[in-house]
Amino acid sequence: MILNFDEYGGLALLRAINLEGQTALVTGGTRGLGLAIALGLAEAGARVTVCGRTEPESLPSTLSYFSADVRDPDAARDMVRSIAEANGRFDILVNNAGGSPQCPAAEASPRFIDAIMKLNLLAPLYLAQAAYTYMAQQKSGSIVNIASVSGIRPSPGTAAYGAAKAGLLNLTQSLAQEWGKDNIRVNAIIVGLAKTETAEVTYGDAAAQQAVAESLPLGRMCEGSDVAQTVAFLCSPMAAYISGARLNVDGGGERPYFLDLIQGS
Repeated sequence: MILNFDEYGGLALLRAINLEGQTALVTGGTRGLGLAIALGLAEAGARVTVCGRTEPESLPSTLSYFSADVRDPDAARDMVRSIAEANGRFDILVNNAGGSPQCPAAEASPRFIDAIMKLNLLAPLYLAQAAYTYMAQQKSGSIVNIASVSGIRPSPGTAAYGAAKAGLLNLTQSLAQEWGKDNIRVNAIIVGLAKTETAEVTYGDAAAQQAVAESLPLGRMCEGSDVAQTVAFLCSPMAAYISGARLNVDGGGERPYFLDLIQGS
């Protein structure tokens, strides 16, 4: 995962965004996209807590860690309460934890499907409910759900994951409608093909990854700084009238496969 915010002018943008005094929680923020998001919010001045089931061996000094299984509604509620009480407020929730291994739909067990749905759809709802208590009292708050292109197009091999991410997009808009009266904004980022530390497992070796990158309109895969900057923007006053949005961060989207089958395309 590339965390160099200078490369695309990101550090300058994050310094222009002022989140001083705000308290943030990034689920799954100990690695990959989540870590990039957490570091971006911290760079913008927020007090950031990341969570996971296993504490990492090391973590940047700008971040705090909380051990929790976000699939457990009680654990989610207790974590949000602890962070809110320790900081006197709760301003930003980034529902980033998620993912799924490959599994053909016909072979997916009920236990497997349940686990995928809990992590990718139910956990964000549990955490949003917990955050609402404090955000509604403050009459302010920003919730950002990290979705995926798998939720807006077929997701063969990860059908349960795709269905959960599609549900997350609907949840985003529903909560934006319900909670807007409390000045709570809820948005989703639809992340495209991303370059993370597990890129080789997902896309193949370096040559395969390069081929994937070249197939995208901007000629590269999504990186941590791309998502981090977008999250910081959505949580900032610059996005004060943006709620219920589905913001694609996908470099222009994937090329339709049928075009490659047409002679002369």
